[in-house]
Amino acid sequence: MITPITDKAYNLLHEGALAFSDMEANGIRIDVDYLLKAKETTQKKIDTLTANLKNDIVYKKWKERFKETTNINSNEQLGVVLFDILGFEVTDRTETEKKPKTDEAALSKVNSPFVKKYLEVKKQKKVLDTYIAGILREVTDGFLHPSFNLHTVQTYRSSSSNPNFQNLPIRDYENGKLIRQCFISRGPDWCLVEADYSQIEVHGATWHHKDPTMLAYLADSSCDSLGNKNKDLHRDMAQKCYILSKQELYHLLTSDKTDKKRIKNIRYCGKNRFVFPQFYGDWWKSCAEALWESIDVMNLHLRNGQSIKEHLKVKGITKLGDMKAKNPGTNTFLNHIKKVEEHFWNEMFPVYTDWKNDWYNEYLQRGGFETLTGFYIDGVFKRNQVINAPVQGVAFHCLLWSLIQINKILKERKMKSVIIGQIHDSIVADVHKTELQEFLKIIRTITTEKLKEHWDFIITQPEIEIEIAPFGKSWHEKETYEEAA
Repeated sequence: MITPITDKAYNLLHEGALAFSDMEANGIRIDVDYLLKAKETTQKKIDTLTANLKNDIVYKKWKERFKETTNINSNEQLGVVLFDILGFEVTDRTETEKKPKTDEAALSKVNSPFVKKYLEVKKQKKVLDTYIAGILREVTDGFLHPSFNLHTVQTYRSSSSNPNFQNLPIRDYENGKLIRQCFISRGPDWCLVEADYSQIEVHGATWHHKDPTMLAYLADSSCDSLGNKNKDLHRDMAQKCYILSKQELYHLLTSDKTDKKRIKNIRYCGKNRFVFPQFYGDWWKSCAEALWESIDVMNLHLRNGQSIKEHLKVKGITKLGDMKAKNPGTNTFLNHIKKVEEHFWNEMFPVYTDWKNDWYNEYLQRGGFETLTGFYIDGVFKRNQVINAPVQGVAFHCLLWSLIQINKILKERKMKSVIIGQIHDSIVADVHKTELQEFLKIIRTITTEKLKEHWDFIITQPEIEIEIAPFGKSWHEKETYEEAA
C-alpha cells in the first residue's frame, strides 16, 4: 500500500490525474488508411508463413500425432512433437509439473528451422491482433485516446490501456516501424516531439545510496574529440561484457547512421541486459544468457563486420556454457559475466551494495519504507521489490511532476501544442511549428532546472534527450534533436 504523507505527495497524484485527463482528451492522431493497409499486408504475411509451416515435414509429424485435434496455435502440442517425437533437448521445465516449457523463451532455444518459422508466425499474429487491431478498435474520428493510470502498477509508475500506448514494439525494427508509422502529427504544420529523461532511474538510485563512483559517472558530461561521452555506464559495461576496447567499439566513427545504430545496439545490451537487470536484482546467469542471445538477435558486430561471438572467440570465450552447472567452465561466457558481476558490485559500486543491504534490513524492522517524494509504502515484499520500488517510484514522480508543470504552462499561455502521451521515462507531445522553440525551452527549463528547485534531494543534474519527427511526418521518423552550439 502506498500512502502520501506530505502535501507535495498528495498534490502530485491529484494534479497528475488531472494532467493525465487532459492528455487523454488531447488524443493522438492516427493514419487510419495506412493502418488498414498494414492490417491487410500483415494478414497476407501470416497466411503465407502458415502455409509454409503446413508444408514442412515437422508439421506432417504433428498431424500424424494429433490427427483431427491438431491445433497449429498450440505451443503444448508443438512441445510434444519437438521433445517427445523429434528428441530435441529440453532446456527449461515448469516448476510444478516439471513438464517441458513451451513459451516463446523456451522455444527460441530450440535449433530448428520449423520453430523459427513458427515463432515468426506467432510474432506477426501479435502484431496484427495486439497492435494493429488494438489501435483500430480504439480509434475515434481519426484519434486515439488511450487511458493512463496512476494506481495499477506495483512499482508506483504509470500504466496505459485501451490500447496500451506504453507497450509498442521498439527493438524489433521492422514491426516497430510498421506500428509507429501510424502515429502522425495533427497536420503539416505540426511535429511529434518526444522528451526522455536520460538514465533517470540511475539518478534516482544515486539519490538514495550516494555511491561516489556513480556520482562521478553522472557528473562527468565531458566528451572526446568524436563527441562520445568519456563516462557512460551503459556503454562501459557493454564493453566489459563483450570485452571490447574503446577503439574496437568506435573504430574511427563517422556520421554514418548505420554505424551509430550498431553502437547504440551494443550500448542497449549493456543497459538492458546487464546494468538494469543487476540494479533490479537479477544475477550473472540470466544476464549472461540474455547478453549471449542478443548477439544473434540484434546482429551485434564490429565495424569490420566481425560478429561479437567471433570477437569473443579471439578473446578465448568459445561458448555460453551450461546454464545448469554450478561452476561454469573457464572459457565460457557464463564465467566471464560472473566475474563482471563481482567486479561491478564489489569494486565499482561497494557503497551502493552496502545501501541495498541496509535499506532491506531497515524494511524488515519497520515493515515499510518512505520514498524521497513523500510516500509511505508498507506491505509484504520480496527483497528486490523493497530495493526497486523507491527508485522506480521516485524516477517516475520526477517525470510526472515535469509533465504536470509543462501541461500547466501550455494551458496558461493558451498554446496550440499539447501533450499526447507518456511512456515510462518520456513525454510525447504534438507541437505546432510556430511554438517549437518555445516548447523546447519549456521542456528544458522544467526538466533540468525547476525539478531540482522543487525537490532538494536531487543531488545530480537530470538530463533530457529530445527527438523530433519532421513536420507532418510519423513518429517513426523522429530523430535526435541537437541544439546549436
